[in-house]
Amino acid sequence: MITVISGTNRKNSECLKFATLYFEMLQESTEEEIKLLALEHIPHDWFHPDMYTRQSESLARLQDEYILQATKFVFFIPEYNGGFPGAVKLFIDACTVRKYTSNFQGKKAALVGIATGRAGNLRGMEHLTGVLNYLGTVVMPDKLPISRISELKDGEGEVIDEETLDVMRAHALEFLAF
Repeated sequence: MITVISGTNRKNSECLKFATLYFEMLQESTEEEIKLLALEHIPHDWFHPDMYTRQSESLARLQDEYILQATKFVFFIPEYNGGFPGAVKLFIDACTVRKYTSNFQGKKAALVGIATGRAGNLRGMEHLTGVLNYLGTVVMPDKLPISRISELKDGEGEVIDEETLDVMRAHALEFLAF
């Protein structure tokens, strides 16, 4: 199973639009089960001072459905202050409280950076690569930076830039072969 993670808890995020497109591209290209996890839609009752010793039931359900069953992950990470959102790190940290090695060790991941600027969150992808490598995850070397996202959409907010869509499709196919 592949889990596509939209890596922000910001409501109505641009990140989720791109993650959903990629999710659909994967679904069109494989029979493998694909799931989409949007951090903006999950309950956040697990964020408390005791989260490192006592995992909430809601987080355990998410971990069981989206993390433990997955063999591959695609992380969509918007650029926040020159890095990746703390919500992603917090979610990873919270999952590792239970079944530490079963969450990410020996699994594969692809990274897609989303940014309104011109670098496509290259720094954030490198930082997340270090975190995932530490956890034993093999990160696909071909990371996909998507820059100037506001210029890639039409007036309705839909991604219409054909070059970007083509690059995303090629990256999704490369990830399936990874």
